[in-house]
Amino acid sequence: MPTLFIDPGKLAHELQLERAVLADDAVNGSVEQWQEIATVWAHIEPAGAGMVFYGGQSLAEITHRITLRGRGDLKSGMRLRKGARIFRLVTIHDPDETGRYLVCRAREEGL
Repeated sequence: MPTLFIDPGKLAHELQLERAVLADDAVNGSVEQWQEIATVWAHIEPAGAGMVFYGGQSLAEITHRITLRGRGDLKSGMRLRKGARIFRLVTIHDPDETGRYLVCRAREEGL
């Protein structure tokens, strides 16, 4: 497989990588909270927009392709945040299997 060229100069968006952690709430239950684990630089590209049917209603869905430097701790279900914008990671793959970069498909939340 040929090595994929990704221009590192395009990694111009500063994002916070977050993972979900469970914390106790006031009534002996648990609540999901987000913990920042790193700041990363990435390239964000819109990939698609459409409507999905969920819970008896139509919801807007916007997806993005986010490219960042390789990391061993990145997993689907984590999220990237840029200010108030939140990108939930759906898939993660190494496009040329060199470990240099990861390309993530992400769904933007809160639209």
